[in-house]
Amino acid sequence: MSAPAVPSPPPELLAVRVQDPYPLFAWLREHAPAHPDRRDGRPTVWQISRYDDVRALLTDGRLSKDPGRVPGYVPGPAGLNRHLVHADPPDHTRLRTLVNAAFVPRRIAQLEPFIADVANRLLDRVEQHTHVDVIAAFAAPLTFRMICAILGVPRELDNAATRDTLMATIAPAPAVDAARSEGDLHALLDVLIAGKRAGGERSGVDLLGALVQASDDSGAMSEEELRSTAYLLLLVGHDTTMNLIGNGLLALLRNPGQAARLTGPESGPESGPSPVGTAVEELLRYDSPVRDATFRCAAQPIRLHGQLIGEGDIVSLLIGSANRDETRFTDADRLDVGRTPNDHLAFGYGPHFCIGAALARLEGAVAFPLLLRRLGPVHLAKPVDELPWRPARVMRGLAALPVVGT
Repeated sequence: MSAPAVPSPPPELLAVRVQDPYPLFAWLREHAPAHPDRRDGRPTVWQISRYDDVRALLTDGRLSKDPGRVPGYVPGPAGLNRHLVHADPPDHTRLRTLVNAAFVPRRIAQLEPFIADVANRLLDRVEQHTHVDVIAAFAAPLTFRMICAILGVPRELDNAATRDTLMATIAPAPAVDAARSEGDLHALLDVLIAGKRAGGERSGVDLLGALVQASDDSGAMSEEELRSTAYLLLLVGHDTTMNLIGNGLLALLRNPGQAARLTGPESGPESGPSPVGTAVEELLRYDSPVRDATFRCAAQPIRLHGQLIGEGDIVSLLIGSANRDETRFTDADRLDVGRTPNDHLAFGYGPHFCIGAALARLEGAVAFPLLLRRLGPVHLAKPVDELPWRPARVMRGLAALPVVGT
């Protein structure tokens, strides 16, 4: 029995999917919940859009994280793909165990004063300005400073040039020499790792130093895995939370009544369950910083909604769509910072649940009330449909968020 024909999305929805993917996601959920994207010379990519399907497949053993199962697929910078995001058990279990200790919630909670101090210092520089790009002036340096502190990156490398080297790997500019960018990235990682080795036992107090020791002393991590993991943590630990702050502030600026609920005296990350904690969960759901779940492919055939996903096909689990599924969330397209319960999938689900979730939540809980209070009354400096979004494969984030005082 042949599979039913799958309709194609309207061209006008595809044309704006970087700027606003949510109309396309709604169309997919209604008309083609398992939609194949077939292109000559490329693996078939199945777009899965409904909440129940996405959540179930995030824990489905028939899906593999190993890109080697897809002939010709290149997941990222050459030589930097041997990390926990691209690993199945037992390798995933081994690599995650090595990293996990640095991100347990109780350790992350101790960073709250440091996050607040860095955030306030950044806002000291911009709050008197009449025109501010919140991404460049606040979200990017704050989130990068935090992951650099956890990893133990030297302060002289905690800068915009290092961030640019990393970001070029997920949203390269058309005029950028890809080979040169990749060479710059490898050179950066070599410098970081060599610095930890030169530091001896003292370097083991930070995460990157501990990983280097695990590689050198016990062989628990290969050199390729070490380099790949350093790259992954620097990139993802920065990019996802930067997107949360940018996407979230944009949503609040477009919904001032909701923003007002975050600035009361009772809000703040230190007070446990609070308006700001609930709001961060809603901002994660409403415009998720990770649009698509990280790489998965079918290790064996899977039938879904009358379609057959073939072995070796790529399966794209649309987290952004699942988080707007009206069968799961009442008024799913409406921002409600008091929404409870809120079982969003912004951090994934199951064994690959985002290892940095506690850090992202804490940074958001610190950042949003501070931004709203210290920037004062501001509005977007350009129309919403003119804001630049980075055309990344997995992430959803603004390239700039210019605001101006009112």
